[in-house]
Amino acid sequence: MSRYALRRLWHAVLTLFGVSVLVFVMLRVMPGDPAKMLLPEGAPQSAVDELDRHLGLHRPIIAQYLLFLKSVFQGDFGLSFQYRAPAARVVLERVSATVDLTVAAMLLITAVGVPIGLVAAVRRRTPYDYAGMIFAVLGQSLPNFWLGIMLILLFGVTIRWLPTSGFESWRHLILPSITLAAYPTAFVARLTRSGMLEVLGQDYIRTARSKGLPETKTVLRHALKNAIIPVLTVIGLQIGILLSGAVITESVFAWPGIGKLIVDAIFSRDFPVVQTVLILSAAIFVLVNLVVDLLYTLVDPRIRFG
Repeated sequence: MSRYALRRLWHAVLTLFGVSVLVFVMLRVMPGDPAKMLLPEGAPQSAVDELDRHLGLHRPIIAQYLLFLKSVFQGDFGLSFQYRAPAARVVLERVSATVDLTVAAMLLITAVGVPIGLVAAVRRRTPYDYAGMIFAVLGQSLPNFWLGIMLILLFGVTIRWLPTSGFESWRHLILPSITLAAYPTAFVARLTRSGMLEVLGQDYIRTARSKGLPETKTVLRHALKNAIIPVLTVIGLQIGILLSGAVITESVFAWPGIGKLIVDAIFSRDFPVVQTVLILSAAIFVLVNLVVDLLYTLVDPRIRFG
């Protein structure tokens, strides 16, 4: 296990290095000069050139990348062009809002998606199964931005039960977390159902039932435990996706997280902030995948890592 973890950590370092190079180069070839974005419209070219020199954008791209690596090891990830503060600090100030939204969405995904799939599989070809699959199809079909707008119009404008933007209390979490969790919840429900149907047809399940084991114990202890591994993988990936910034949902609800931050940073060509968010997102993906892989051995003791 320790050898496997060390090997994965080394692969993670290589992956993050590759991501940093790719992100850095792609940002530099994007059209638009950050200096022109920061200066007032109609600023003379001499002012633009002077700001380019001040930001270090006049240097060769290799020299810029080496300076960026230096800032990474220093922990500040460079100075934000727009906020004139360390990019790491700017991003970390927004991370808490995204983490809160992600945790709320993940609770919905796990607490709703898995039970719906479980009940649909156990009660196959009954109204419970049909209702669960209708929910799954709708959840995977409705675009996030449309669902968010509809929830705002219904619960925020028409009946005025819930706030529609900002982040001040737990009530502000409800609409964006439902919007963010809709597609993953539907996907987890369908995956749980298909996995359970496959496991429920296995010989050891029939043996457990023939021995008189209670149905609840058979389903939860034997069937679900063996069907949950692919679901665990998907949930782990969803944590990475949601934490890395739900751009559409945060934009619709004006949620002050890193998703909205990166949209604003791209429009203003704030390279240090964009680089910080994307590298942080890659690090989250790598870490979550490693944790999920290690959790496999807890769910299924038969799994061993070489």
